[in-house]
Amino acid sequence: MDSEFAEVIDHDVTTITCVCGNTVSNEGLIQANSEGIPVYIGRNSNLPGGLAAWPDDEDLYTLCPSCGRVYRDTVIEETGTAPVAFRVDVASGPVAEAIRVHWSLDL
Repeated sequence: MDSEFAEVIDHDVTTITCVCGNTVSNEGLIQANSEGIPVYIGRNSNLPGGLAAWPDDEDLYTLCPSCGRVYRDTVIEETGTAPVAFRVDVASGPVAEAIRVHWSLDL
């Protein structure tokens, strides 16, 4: 199977255009952990149910909530390419619930 790559500009994760066409300014992209679960940036506050804690090692991924493709931020920052690391189910289960919680927060 050939690897899929998103478009990215100048090693910048905020410029990802997912394989499905989603972008930060379209339906949005979400920072996630190594399991594809959206993370909560509020380090000094209570963790909302369903979200993962911000990783201590800063090993972040970018999740496309439209299609479930996940990209590893360090690969993008180091190489300027955005290969799909893995996919998750965004329609049901823990990732879908975490996406719902993420979008309900006033960030």
